[in-house]
Amino acid sequence: MANSSSFPGVLGRCFLLNKLYAAKNYRNGLLKAECTSFINKCAEISTTTDFPEFKDLTHIKTHADLHRFSIEEPDKFWSRLARSRLSWSKDFTTTSNNDFKTGKNRWFEGGTLNASVNCVDRHLKDRGDEIALIWEKDEPGTHKLYTYRQLSEMVGKIGNLLRNSGVKAGDRVTIYLPKTPTAVATMLACARIGAIHNVVFAGFSADALAGRINDAQAETVVTANQMLRGGKLIELKKTVDQAVKKCPCVKKVFVYYRTETEVTMNKLDINMTKALEHESPDCPVTDRDSEDTLFMLYTSGSTGSPKGITHSTAGYLLYTNVTFKHVFDYKVGEKFGCVADIGWITGHSYVLYGPLSNGATTLLFESTPLYPNPGRYWEMVERLQLNHIYLAPTSLRMLLKAGKEYVQKYDRSSLRKLGCVGEPLNHEAWEWYYDVVGEKRCDIIDTWWQTETGGICISPRPSEIDAEIIPAMPMRPMFGIDFALIDPEGKELTEDDVTGSLCIRKSWPGVARTVYGDHTRYFNTYFSPVSGMYYTGDGAHRHPGGYYQITGRMDDVLNVSGHRLGTAEIEDVMDDHPDVAETAVVGFPHEIKGEAIYAYVVLKDGRKLTKRELEAQLRKEIKSRIGGLALPEVILFTPGLPRTRSGKIMRRILRKVASGQFNDLGDISTLSEPEIVDYLINKHKELAAEEKKKIRNNIYNIYIYLIYKNFITLLHNFFLKDGFSG
Repeated sequence: MANSSSFPGVLGRCFLLNKLYAAKNYRNGLLKAECTSFINKCAEISTTTDFPEFKDLTHIKTHADLHRFSIEEPDKFWSRLARSRLSWSKDFTTTSNNDFKTGKNRWFEGGTLNASVNCVDRHLKDRGDEIALIWEKDEPGTHKLYTYRQLSEMVGKIGNLLRNSGVKAGDRVTIYLPKTPTAVATMLACARIGAIHNVVFAGFSADALAGRINDAQAETVVTANQMLRGGKLIELKKTVDQAVKKCPCVKKVFVYYRTETEVTMNKLDINMTKALEHESPDCPVTDRDSEDTLFMLYTSGSTGSPKGITHSTAGYLLYTNVTFKHVFDYKVGEKFGCVADIGWITGHSYVLYGPLSNGATTLLFESTPLYPNPGRYWEMVERLQLNHIYLAPTSLRMLLKAGKEYVQKYDRSSLRKLGCVGEPLNHEAWEWYYDVVGEKRCDIIDTWWQTETGGICISPRPSEIDAEIIPAMPMRPMFGIDFALIDPEGKELTEDDVTGSLCIRKSWPGVARTVYGDHTRYFNTYFSPVSGMYYTGDGAHRHPGGYYQITGRMDDVLNVSGHRLGTAEIEDVMDDHPDVAETAVVGFPHEIKGEAIYAYVVLKDGRKLTKRELEAQLRKEIKSRIGGLALPEVILFTPGLPRTRSGKIMRRILRKVASGQFNDLGDISTLSEPEIVDYLINKHKELAAEEKKKIRNNIYNIYIYLIYKNFITLLHNFFLKDGFSG
């Protein structure tokens, strides 16, 4: 229950209590107990208003009740939402047919539908002239708006172009495009004609692109002549030309012109921009079975080549629809700003399918957060009047490092929710996001999920009105997500305030269906480690109240002298230092301890301490807050960390460098700045050389000491035994 001083803020969030407050009942002495009953009533109303599908179920009065119902009666829960939230050409006959022991996940069998109809066509009657896409171009201060009707015409033309060129239902189409309306329309056009889109981040190397094309056996590639990013021109067509030489499966390459620069056209190439001038916007729809693959998306594994994760049509579409609307509390007419690239699952789920299936206005951000300066996001928020922004902790830490002046220059009063995705959000970044960006009035929506889950699985919302949000913790399981924590022996931890491997007991519609062409790998990765459960590969701590905090990948758990230490715990201590921008901790083999700790530290600009002084302070703080066991063997200061282009830290590379395995780094084609690897290797060698020098000096000093000691002993014995006297 809120205290009396906070009541006006609580009342302002509910139409019922707004009326109460306007009538001045509260000011005229309404009893606190009466206010409590009104707030409880408000929670009930918000639940049935947000989820009208369950208003007949009188036992569901709160979001907690609804979550319990989604776990205990998943078929009833998801079938109601599926029939209400999606448009079907044929109703499904079976809600679910799942078995985690064999890795089988099937939802809404017997039904048929089309994703492009759900994302575009069904909105045309009532919202055809409303804005679907806001294209924030790379050029600072420039954007272009697209209505649902305009998007529909683009989708239809591209769909006809692909179909007339021979693309059939079930064919894979590789998309290597910048984040533009053409990219979104091409994805939806594939869905419209039943083709499977395989988006590859436009920034991967030719070899990385070729590997994905060949694995998918894609006969069609869609690309652009050039891409603009951060004020730089990137030659996409040249990269595709190099890749296609290694891809005998490719028969056609469509080239969209993002700029006016002409490029060399080869025998497989088709000028997409010109070809679309002759296509009709009316494209017949190909109905798809619920379990037909909508798309495949490659994601890096801890071992082996990237995995082609596949998602179904109905289950994925429903899960992104529901999570988008309720995690972010999206209201009709709001502008949603997810800045992720469409080459990653976040772009698929919360730039395209989640927002558009809800008839929302969604952002396409083509640039970078630092171009032309660290104020880019916030200038965009002011100009476009965005109501939500959804970004990665990496971006936040970069912007935090640049200073709050770039934020405070711009009006951010339009913002209502501040989202975060991709990796654990440390306390300092959370506080900065809340205090500086959100001015202490916006909810921080810290989310956890994976490419394989399809959509958000943990977040502070949805929840009761004004339910607490704990900093740097995603907190609450999403509807239909039933978590279990497993200890190292494979036993389930049932109590609260425990840490273990995060698993999910039951299937949900958004879960990935397989790894393309390798179902055995899919089963072995996600369902074999813990029988009968989905294995996330992440560790988590369950706090009292059932709240979850991600502790890091399970392969990031260190075993130092027989003691298990989470890397996130050590990183949090160092991240709290005012001169530290971010850290990454890994383990490396140690002949005494078994495993020792290696810390990579990125510093903020303008620090006053020397690196030696800073290292001493960090060690002191770690020892004080965790213990001497958690002290790093090595602290390496670096200007940056090796990241994939989606912003994830490649800890595999950090472990290899820490272990001195420089010739076995694996695939680094996905790194945004590969040169940082060379820096880390050279710096590691310098530190190793310094350590060897110290050891040699120590040995030399010991040697001199022993010689001196032996000499004194000899003299002493000589004088005593021989009775020499002077």
